[in-house]
Amino acid sequence: MFTNNQRQEERTGKTGTPRLQYLQELVSQFQNATDEQTKERIVANLANFSYDPYNYIILRQLNVLELFIDCITEPNEKLVEFGIGGICNACAEPKNAATIVEADGVPLIIKCLSSPVRNTVNYALGALYYICDYNRATREMILRAEVLDLIERYAAAETVCVSFSNLAKAFLDKHVHAST
Repeated sequence: MFTNNQRQEERTGKTGTPRLQYLQELVSQFQNATDEQTKERIVANLANFSYDPYNYIILRQLNVLELFIDCITEPNEKLVEFGIGGICNACAEPKNAATIVEADGVPLIIKCLSSPVRNTVNYALGALYYICDYNRATREMILRAEVLDLIERYAAAETVCVSFSNLAKAFLDKHVHAST
């Protein structure tokens, strides 16, 4: 459910932790964490906050989108999954898409299309769907032949994974077939 100032005040009460402070604490915990499970839990938690427009300014202020991008460079598949999930949740907002593009996140998102983890592929397809129209250079990077070939294979893989197929078809309908 999306939050607004009134709902946030009702949920935190007079003695609750304000959202900015809570998310700052999560970022600090992630930065200080030494074990992978703690990092996974924190990134998953941050990704859950990244779908709500109420949090977008805070996420950008705390560089959480860049943290997600860093996570998708890790060898830990859970960190990759939760990092790309956070990117997918946030990137429909143009300012968040700008942050992701400007932080060189697009090639890393494209790389996630080859992940063995289904959720990671789904999140990558969703993120590319929203980011593709950011600007001409981003569109050209995403619509390269090798990327489209992979997305077309996902679109044809209906019997293997319906969610891959549906997301890939939606991407192709919006960004390829609509412009031909």
